Amino acid sequence: MGRQIREIMSTPPLTVPMTASLAEAAGIMRDRDVGDVMVVDADGCLCGIVTDRDIIVRAIADARDPQGTQISTVCTQNVECVEPDDDVDEAIELMAEKSIRRVPVCEGGKPVGFLSLGDLAVNRDPDSVLGQVSAAPPNQ
Repeated sequence: MGRQIREIMSTPPLTVPMTASLAEAAGIMRDRDVGDVMVVDADGCLCGIVTDRDIIVRAIADARDPQGTQISTVCTQNVECVEPDDDVDEAIELMAEKSIRRVPVCEGGKPVGFLSLGDLAVNRDPDSVLGQVSAAPPNQ
């Protein structure tokens, strides 16, 4: 078996409850300089993912109130996820097959990390353009 996902995944996962507002989720993304957060239910189990693009395309473009609209109305549900002990090559195949750029890493249904194309590039091909961009500090 090759490398395990836990060796290269990003942690800790950023989560918001299903009841969080669009503005709350966007604030977390801004403050942590990320483009996505996982959506969890009252038990802390993964029930979706929301990206900055989801907020813009599924909410702001439709003139939804950022303070009054719950994130559960715009998040992607039934997301693919992997486990920390899964093989990295299997995760890559899943991401390619499903055309996804990032995949939540869960144990017992609860998020423990994220695996992104950037994580893979930094780990597998650090000299590539994507590897260098992904390893660079965020823009201010």
